[in-house]
Amino acid sequence: MRQVRLKVLVTISMEPFWINKTLDQFSSWQWEMLCDGCGRCCLQKLHDPKTGKIIYTSVACYLLDLETCCCTDYACRHVLVPDCLKLNPKSVPKMRWLPSTCAYRLIYEGKQLPPWHPLVSGSASSAHEAGISIRHKAISETCVHPDDLTYYIIEHQL
Repeated sequence: MRQVRLKVLVTISMEPFWINKTLDQFSSWQWEMLCDGCGRCCLQKLHDPKTGKIIYTSVACYLLDLETCCCTDYACRHVLVPDCLKLNPKSVPKMRWLPSTCAYRLIYEGKQLPPWHPLVSGSASSAHEAGISIRHKAISETCVHPDDLTYYIIEHQL
């Protein structure tokens, strides 16, 4: 008796993990994957007491690598920077100042991720290539006196 081996190609169509889910349904690795790496949440922000609005500056946290837009000490960031942003499913709805392109905000609002998002494009650098990230647009807070933040206000809305 002769044995024949057949290779069977099976195509499984799976919906991307972020489709039709609420933020509290993501696993911890899925939660981390939602971040597009733009670095916008790591910019220093000012609060306008007259309007209540949050105003972005082009001054980034000292832990942010301005080339990669990644935190240089992600595991210890909340210890090193006590007011570091703590995103979780309960905090996102309260953070209306998150950039309009932020995946956490988009998913919360029931919107689709944009074509340049790394999960959609398949490229980790797509946020940089699309000009969404703060690469080459920000400076470290180590170079700016806290009283001078107003000189670095970003006029357009993120």
